[in-house]
Amino acid sequence: MLGKNCAVATSQPLASLAGMEMLSAGGSAIDAAVAMAITLTVVEPTSNGIGGDACAIVWDGQIHGYNGSGKSPKHLSQTEFNEKRQQSRFGWSNITVPGAVATWRDLWEKWGKLPFEQLFSPAIRYASEGFPVSPVTALVWEQAASRYLSLNQAEYQPFQEVFFPNQRAPKTGEIWGSSLHAKTLSAIAQSGGEDFYHGKLAAKIANFATATGGYFTPEDFQNHQGEWVTPISATYRNLRVWELPPNFQGLATLIALKILEGFDLQSTSYNSQQRYHWQIEAMKLAFADINYYLTDPNWMNINIEALLAEDHIQKRRQLIGENALTNIEPSFSDPGTVYLTASDGELMVSLIQSNYEGFGSGILVPETGIALHNRGSSFNTQPGHPNEFAPEKRPFHTIMPGFLTQEDQPLGTFGVMGGQMQPQGHLQVVSNLADYEMNPQVALDAPRWRYLTDQRVVLETGIPSEVMISLSQRGHEVRVNPSKGLFGKGQIILKRDGIFMAGSEPRADGMALAM
Repeated sequence: MLGKNCAVATSQPLASLAGMEMLSAGGSAIDAAVAMAITLTVVEPTSNGIGGDACAIVWDGQIHGYNGSGKSPKHLSQTEFNEKRQQSRFGWSNITVPGAVATWRDLWEKWGKLPFEQLFSPAIRYASEGFPVSPVTALVWEQAASRYLSLNQAEYQPFQEVFFPNQRAPKTGEIWGSSLHAKTLSAIAQSGGEDFYHGKLAAKIANFATATGGYFTPEDFQNHQGEWVTPISATYRNLRVWELPPNFQGLATLIALKILEGFDLQSTSYNSQQRYHWQIEAMKLAFADINYYLTDPNWMNINIEALLAEDHIQKRRQLIGENALTNIEPSFSDPGTVYLTASDGELMVSLIQSNYEGFGSGILVPETGIALHNRGSSFNTQPGHPNEFAPEKRPFHTIMPGFLTQEDQPLGTFGVMGGQMQPQGHLQVVSNLADYEMNPQVALDAPRWRYLTDQRVVLETGIPSEVMISLSQRGHEVRVNPSKGLFGKGQIILKRDGIFMAGSEPRADGMALAM
């Protein structure tokens, strides 16, 4: 999609329309992005929600980063967390303070032009009137049904009543809505987000926690604060790639790209098994680094600069040989996440929002529609690990909005959703743009690989069979998987020669719009 004034892209068409509605009303790209983020909590609840986290990179003439992730409860002990975590990834022990609402408010306060309440109008409309569930969302909803409906404790019943009425997921085209979501979003809009952290909504969350074995107190919510941070970056060919610093995993993409820059991909055929081998091996090494070091920056025991330093990168690059490396294992699961982006003549916004694993923890606060995420489940239970649980600590975070500059000028925004797939998706999209000069839409659409664990790699349908055979001969355990959900879902908006080029890939229900 091409346009000369502005562009938006999300994984759900109704959300994209919400963003364009704000731009048409005279709003900024931030107004559009926040409205899309709010709308996605309603129209794609399988991946994000009011009770999730969010983060962003924004360009307004210079680059800004925002860490909207929340901290663990003050009164949950490490011993109790580890015990609960061994039992389940659902439930109260896996919830950190949700930061999405504060993210919406803080971004709007800095760059918004429209009234805050106006940004909620599309989401409230879809929640109160209902909307037809889109195909990919319906599929993910159905796949989640058995997992969430099997939770039989009292704290999970409100969640099941809202998202699985009649004990099933809604089908494609079926109308679903939630008056509870509409009521809660109205309260957040009218209070400027204060009700969620200091008002009745915060009290309802804390009271439900107390009644059902949770750990939150009103103080946990009152103490929440998002943090403005300086994005980190690395050059790759003619591009500079920007990511958020830890506790987010964007560092993995930068490490892998710096390793890859020592190989001549530009002279290597796109469908050569050599390209796949180099990229997979670089990604393995990057995962090994972040899995060992990455956590809340207040607990990290190494400087980011050391992991991106040329001597470290050179040592890692020298480990790549003709055969697959062994015993390098990422350890994070497949979450549910939405990526969205908006650009106008002044602002470029790259934003990710997530409930982590699908709908999240399985806990929905009664009478609110607030489904709480389970981001805390990505704390490490290994004693002494930098990412081990501690009270009032941010966990390792998979979400990672991306940004590109070229010769110190903004080029645009991009992101690929999907847990462990996110840094791998970023790497492949950047390489497609820089090494193979693909246009933004083609860079998103191109078939992908995904490294899983040990030597296991999955290839998307469309990759030549000779690649699979050659990689197998190098020691990779390769299989082809036709599931679109394994390979991420991304959006992109680049600006070249004054023209916005927006893309949303076919692995999602999404839509890019420009005008």
